[in-house]
Amino acid sequence: MSEFKEIRLENQKKYSIKERKSKVHLKDFRDPFAAKLQEKMPNFLKAKEFLELVELVFLAIQKNKPIILAFGGHVIKVGLAPLINKYVKKGMIKAIATNGSVVIHDFEIARFGETSEFVADSLEDGSFGMVKETSDEINSIVRNAAQEKSGFGEAIGKYLLQKAKYKDYSVLATASENHIPFTVHVAIGTDILHQHDTADGAAIGECSLRDFRIFCEQIKKLDNGGIFLNFGSAVIMPEVFLKALTVVRNLGHSVKNFHTAVFDMNFHYRPQTNIVQRPTNSGGKGFYFIGHHEIMIPLFFHFLEERMSNA
Repeated sequence: MSEFKEIRLENQKKYSIKERKSKVHLKDFRDPFAAKLQEKMPNFLKAKEFLELVELVFLAIQKNKPIILAFGGHVIKVGLAPLINKYVKKGMIKAIATNGSVVIHDFEIARFGETSEFVADSLEDGSFGMVKETSDEINSIVRNAAQEKSGFGEAIGKYLLQKAKYKDYSVLATASENHIPFTVHVAIGTDILHQHDTADGAAIGECSLRDFRIFCEQIKKLDNGGIFLNFGSAVIMPEVFLKALTVVRNLGHSVKNFHTAVFDMNFHYRPQTNIVQRPTNSGGKGFYFIGHHEIMIPLFFHFLEERMSNA
């Protein structure tokens, strides 16, 4: 027998489950054998939020509110350009904004049908990023764009639309063909283009700054029901979005009650604060979903297709 005294439990207060508030109810369960994937999703946690976002995007489409898409280079590298192009052609995506790496991968796929080198190997002998066609062609396009007072993405898109063998796989070319703004937000020194003697800092800066102002004009339209989606840009696009939102609000435009979502493979501070939390403080809602792009992004668009088919 223990030498220590135990607490006595005879006077415990108990109550019926009928009086208790429960988080989980049978009505929230889904049919795993349902015909549509949306009907199989449990109505809990991130699955519930996922369906909520799909509904908000659907409502934005119904009300002709803009869906603005931002993404990073990995989205192109895992073959999602044709999927994005589908919704550009449908008129659902009204504007696209990316970092500089997207241009490189989209350009190479469109021109040569391949992209993404083996960095660890080429870094050893200093050949990483030194392919001449990609950087010299893009740098030439940007120099001409600066002279013509064109945007960075606008100029690349027009070039690919005219000259790329695989233009149907290019988001830049598809955006150009469908006359929606594709803005490119460059950080000098982050892209292989900047390693080459053909890089013109003044031209890159001028065209990317012009794209920032074009992007700001699009952000004005998010007010009262628009959607901003960020696929995988962990630093550049969250920072650009926050600054653009500041600019348009500073100029007196009401940009409130809109919705944002981040899809990324990891949780990052900037997307959470700059896209999900801060911009929606005065109305709307932000979402964050973690998972591989090649799984989550097709799932998102599949769910959206299902919802539209039920309309």
